[in-house]
Amino acid sequence: MIIRIMGEGQFDVDNVDHDLMQKYDNQVEDAVNVGNEEAARNALNSLHDYVVSHGTPVSDDYLGSSDAVVPFVDATLQEIAELLTGEGFIPDPA
Repeated sequence: MIIRIMGEGQFDVDNVDHDLMQKYDNQVEDAVNVGNEEAARNALNSLHDYVVSHGTPVSDDYLGSSDAVVPFVDATLQEIAELLTGEGFIPDPA
């Protein structure tokens, strides 16, 4: 799975703990649903840090699409909400 973090690039997260990554994703979605911008940003930071530290950066010449898009860490609550799909940013496992 390739995740794009806006403004930072793409990361291959095939070899990470998807349950933990999904936990952070769900925390972002839950915070947005109740309108808590501080909690949404904290959860987004956790998701961002996890993807960047555990994912593998994708080469700049990769032409494929991303499976998920995560907003930049200082996004507003509205900007975060606009990118949510109903499954968070990251599709739930099948």
